[in-house]
Amino acid sequence: MKTNLNMNFPNTDFSGDFAGWPPEATVFPIADVDLRVLPGTHPFVIAEEAAIGENWKRETASNPALFDGRLVFLQQLSLTEEGIWGEGYVTPFSAFMWWRRQPQRQGGLHVFAYPVLESSDGALVAIRMGAHTANAGQVYFAAGSLEPEDIVDGRCDIEANMRREVHEETGLDLAHSVAGQGLFASHSNRTVTLLRLFRFDMTADEMVERIESHMLVAEDKEIAGAVAIRSADHSAHPYNISMLPVIDWYFSKAERT
Repeated sequence: MKTNLNMNFPNTDFSGDFAGWPPEATVFPIADVDLRVLPGTHPFVIAEEAAIGENWKRETASNPALFDGRLVFLQQLSLTEEGIWGEGYVTPFSAFMWWRRQPQRQGGLHVFAYPVLESSDGALVAIRMGAHTANAGQVYFAAGSLEPEDIVDGRCDIEANMRREVHEETGLDLAHSVAGQGLFASHSNRTVTLLRLFRFDMTADEMVERIESHMLVAEDKEIAGAVAIRSADHSAHPYNISMLPVIDWYFSKAERT
C-alpha cells in the first residue's frame, strides 16, 4: 500500500457528515488514503475538557488497567474518486473514550486500519481481546488506532500501523504474507475502517497455534486468544461491530469465486 502524498481534493466538503459515501456497514474500494496530522489540540478536546476528565475517572474506576495513551483523532474527513482525505490531531485516549460514548459522536471522527488476515484454507483469523482492555472479550482483527509512532512527515503511515499491530498482538509478520490488491473501507457511526487482505501460507489452525504461542511471551497481554472465522455467521463469536461488514463481504466474495 503506497499512500499518495500529493492528493488534491478541490471543491470538497470536509464536514464529515458522510454525504455521498456508500451506505454504512458496506465494504467498498478506495483509490488511496491521505491522513494529515496537524500540530496543536483537537477542538473536541478543548471544548469537552471537563467532561473528558470526569468520564476518565469513571472509566478507570471500573477498569484500572486502562492507559491514557495517544492516538490520531480526525477533525475532517472526505471521500472522492482520489481516495479518503483527512486531517486530525494527536489526542489523548481519554478524549476518544468520551467521544465514543456520545450517541451522535459529534466533534470528531475515528479512522483505523484493519489488516484482514486470511489463511491458506480460506478462513479469516482474528483475536479475542483480554478482560482488562477497552473492548474486553470482543473478537476482531489484530488492529489498533493510529498512534504517534505511525506518523511520518506529518501523515499517517497506514501500512506501518498494520505491520506493527499485527506483529505486537499476534507475532505474525505481514512481510511473510501476500498482500491483496487494493485498499477497501467501511464506515459506521463516524468511524472509518481501512481494510487490506493479507494471505498467509498457513492453515487457520496453524495461524491460531502460532498466535497462541506468541501470547505466552508477549510483553503486552492484550489478547485472550485467537479465533478462526469460517463463515459470515454473526452469532459465531462476540464480534466487534466493525467486523460484521467485513465478514459479510469476504465470505460473499468467496462464494462468487
